[in-house]
Amino acid sequence: MMTTSILAATLMACVASGQENVAPDDTTVVLKGVTVSGQRQRDYQMRTSQSAVQVSHDYLQQHFSGSLMQTLEGIPGVKAMAIGSGQSKPTIRGLGYNRMVVSEDGIKHEGQQWGDDHGLEIDQFAVDRAEVIKGPAALLYGSDAIGGVLSLYTNHVPSEPFSGSVQLFGRSNNEQIGLTAKVGGRHGNWFYRVGTTLIDYADYRVPTDSIQYYSYWIRLKDQRLRNTAGCERDGSVMVGYAGYRFHTDLRISDSYSKSGFFANAHGLEVRLSGIDYDRSRRDIDLPYQWVNHLKILSHTSWQGDHLRWDANLAWQNNHREELSEPVSHGYMPKPDGTLERRFVKNTLTANLALHLALGEKHELSTGLNGEYQHNRRGGWGFIIPDFETATIGAYAMDCYTVNERLKLNAGIRLDHAHTHISSYHDWFLTPTTVGDSVYKERSTDVDRNFTSVTWSAGINYAVGYWVLKANVGKSFRVPIPKELGADGVNYHIFRYERGNANLDPEESYQIDMGIHWDNDGVCVQVDPYVNYFPNYIYLNPTAEYVEGLQLYNYTQARVLRYGVEAQATWVIDRHWEAELKGEYLYAEQLSGDKKGYTLPFSTPWSVDAGAKYSFEWHGNTFVGLNARIVGAQHEIVPPEKPTDGHWTLNLSAGKQIPLHGSKINIALHADNLLDRRYYDHTSYYRLIDVPEPGRNVSLMVGLEF
Repeated sequence: MMTTSILAATLMACVASGQENVAPDDTTVVLKGVTVSGQRQRDYQMRTSQSAVQVSHDYLQQHFSGSLMQTLEGIPGVKAMAIGSGQSKPTIRGLGYNRMVVSEDGIKHEGQQWGDDHGLEIDQFAVDRAEVIKGPAALLYGSDAIGGVLSLYTNHVPSEPFSGSVQLFGRSNNEQIGLTAKVGGRHGNWFYRVGTTLIDYADYRVPTDSIQYYSYWIRLKDQRLRNTAGCERDGSVMVGYAGYRFHTDLRISDSYSKSGFFANAHGLEVRLSGIDYDRSRRDIDLPYQWVNHLKILSHTSWQGDHLRWDANLAWQNNHREELSEPVSHGYMPKPDGTLERRFVKNTLTANLALHLALGEKHELSTGLNGEYQHNRRGGWGFIIPDFETATIGAYAMDCYTVNERLKLNAGIRLDHAHTHISSYHDWFLTPTTVGDSVYKERSTDVDRNFTSVTWSAGINYAVGYWVLKANVGKSFRVPIPKELGADGVNYHIFRYERGNANLDPEESYQIDMGIHWDNDGVCVQVDPYVNYFPNYIYLNPTAEYVEGLQLYNYTQARVLRYGVEAQATWVIDRHWEAELKGEYLYAEQLSGDKKGYTLPFSTPWSVDAGAKYSFEWHGNTFVGLNARIVGAQHEIVPPEKPTDGHWTLNLSAGKQIPLHGSKINIALHADNLLDRRYYDHTSYYRLIDVPEPGRNVSLMVGLEF
């Protein structure tokens, strides 16, 4: 069965594949979040020397928690950074944004990733399964995969002439309601799939009556953040041909979302605005943003006796607009109109991979990756210039099976990238020290070329119930245009940011290790790692103020990171299952102005303990209880503030009811069951003294036919 995605777990493995996706069959075994197709957990661990996890469709449904990333938080090392009422951004081992790749069906997702408030722009309910690589994965994915990869698969090939599903869902905190539906079918070798998702949510509710924004106390009506409501509309169509050796498909998807900005966090003084933000919980008033992401992608593959090739082509259009009541900063006059910023990004992507079996010992994989981006801005506000980027990369890797107990693997990759940044002058005059006025230049023409060689090597060894593995490698990341050419106010964090056109490519050296033991229903795994950056790129706060706001400059420093993830699962009997998992991460800057400090938004340690009871009652039923303990975070970077530790109790339940050849699925998830008040150190809203939501109940009811 041929499919279209990049199999993340094969980065350093014998199934080394740049664009392979093997769908689970009837022998699939689900162990918590790890899906192992037709083989034991031991065999799965032998496939890769990196820390990789596969997440099944059933897991995504049973652990539904409002957003895709919140659902995946059950995986140690994976975190959802909350950015509002309806969205969150992923981080892996404390690295996110442009330090991790989000791939959909083998294509790197390219939106406006630089913004703290920019979501994934992917229909989470179209995802059939997911794969997570924790740690550098630049060998297959190139730049940006320095922290890890989240691969999402929406290209499952139907096996029946007609099948589908309809799901209704909601959340209590923001009064979210939603509907998702998809149908598909297969007739001979031809197949199709059509899907849509509709979501609407109200203002974000928090367990406090007021918040402190700088030195101002701001009252909240009904404990809700004003103007944080939103909506989402998604749709996709896929058609394809699946033969014995040949597979091809074409997929078109469109994702639209509109969401309000919490007015006080946007730099807009509510008391000076004529908008009645407290009129309705579902109004979306100024300031707000809307974004539309259109993606067209195709996959073609051919399987021979010893050779397989995969080709992916894609075009993406990301159109984002941010609108606000006209305000002036510095010498800027009050603008006409409400269009603060507009960004239109077009991306072309092409991937080709070849996989060759050389006898019974060697599996060789080679590939070419190319991408071109074209981004244009508009509006009266400036933060990043127009830019074009072009990248090309080639890799080769080999997996050598010494025997059934020992596997070795190694690979090398060469990348070249070109970035052009266009000059920009303000549309208004600014006085100079000599008495005249000029159209201030915020960005100059910049052309940069970046070349990097990356490599990786790993070993897997199995003995008895144990699997031991290790991987060492180098990754890189090209500086994004915002890091090179930013010069303006970031309204969402209320600071002035300035880029550095002389930044070097970010490099990372990492050692990953894995210790896995599996016997008679007990599975234990421990994954330590060490990560060194000789030139980590970050925003450094200064003592200087520009246009009344603190200036942050992009700079580089040596950074050391190390940590560990651990998980133990015990299947006690056919009814009971217990799980204990935890993670720890330490980071330190070894040079620069903040030498000795950690990194901003550093993830504190956490421990999860849970138990699950499964039984038959008019269908398959389960109830689970989970306690999560998060440590205090006192390792900070000024002007950050420390965050106290906290604990929460969470409930999950699910039921599957057979119905005349179909089945009804019910999933219930209750976060913070005891309604405790706490702060998340990695949350953007923590900066304006907003605690995490109180009790939050998610419910999904679906019919599969």
